[in-house]
Amino acid sequence: MTSKRRAVDAASHYLPLVLMALLALATWRLAKNTPVFQGDKPEVVRRHVPDYTMNGFTVQRFANAGALSVQLEGDTLRHYPDTDTLEIDKVRIRSITPEGRVTLAWAEKALSNGDGSEVQLTGHARVLREAYNEGGVHEAPIDFRGEFLHVFLRTERVSSHLPVVITRDATEVRGASMTYDNLTRVAQFNGRVQATFPGSTAPAKKP
Repeated sequence: MTSKRRAVDAASHYLPLVLMALLALATWRLAKNTPVFQGDKPEVVRRHVPDYTMNGFTVQRFANAGALSVQLEGDTLRHYPDTDTLEIDKVRIRSITPEGRVTLAWAEKALSNGDGSEVQLTGHARVLREAYNEGGVHEAPIDFRGEFLHVFLRTERVSSHLPVVITRDATEVRGASMTYDNLTRVAQFNGRVQATFPGSTAPAKKP
């Protein structure tokens, strides 16, 4: 038998082993590069911790036309990314509507949404809507005071589930809770209400 024939016979014997080895290598590479299904991954719970803090700050927001719409000031501001809220110490707020009506607010603490349009004031809270003229009619200032006031600056509403004192000119109204809509000029009180009107000698009471 010639050496060439012996080489062909040897190759024919080892060829199946070589093919099996190549097949095994291809299968291993395919398995290595195929993503493994691991089931639904648990949702990562975002911690309620501030991502940034500012001290002695002033933040301003402007309307599309470029006019100032909201200004926030305070001693300390903390932003929480999980809720996109601002927590402010010793807050001072100035809000201006497109019509030019100005609302001021103060409190020991405030919790505001990201754009500053909704603010919860806590601790010696006060909201003052300044006097203005509209359609030739003069609107007197109106002052809200309480330990908690929820202010909606865009819709010009103020509410509270705690006692509130409202003062307008010489009229003072005290309520156990209140909702006020400046656009409709309507205030709704719940619970005990006590009011003092100009020239009155004793406050009027509502049980």
